[in-house]
Formats: sequence, structure tokens, C-alpha cells
Amino acid sequence: MALLEFYGTECPHCIRMAPLVDQLRAAGFTVEQFETWHDASHAAKLAEYDRGLCGGVPFFINTESGKHICGGTDYETLKAWAEGK
Repeated sequence: MALLEFYGTECPHCIRMAPLVDQLRAAGFTVEQFETWHDASHAAKLAEYDRGLCGGVPFFINTESGKHICGGTDYETLKAWAEGK
């Protein structure tokens, strides 16, 4: 299973999500991160996974469950996403 986060360095919503992603990592989850605003290859990868679901960042996708989160959320929702719920 891959947990992917697409973000932008200066994105205020992404900045607010960073501590929650860190908390998720501390709970034992591995989240692969891709900065899309300054890396064209990561932006292309975002388009590949997004497929019209979100259209922006932050965008989280669980490749096993297919569940995604568009934008900011709370820790409980982020953890449920990581667990595939």
C-alpha cells in the first residue's frame, strides 16, 4: 500500500497539514510526499493520480483503498484514510 501526499511548498493548507502528516508518521504510517509547485515531474504524477478528483493540493491518495482527501482535514480523518477506511 502506498500513502501519497501531493503538496505545494507555499500552500497554506499544505503547511497546516504538515504537523498532522508528521503525527501520522509517528503512529507508524509511511507517507510518500511529492512537492508539485516547483517540480514538473511531481505535478505530472499528481495529474496521473488525481484524474479530476481534486484539482489542487493538498491531495492525499491511498493507492490500496483508492480513498482520497482533497484539501485540509483533521487528524482522525487523515488516520482513517491511511487505514483505508
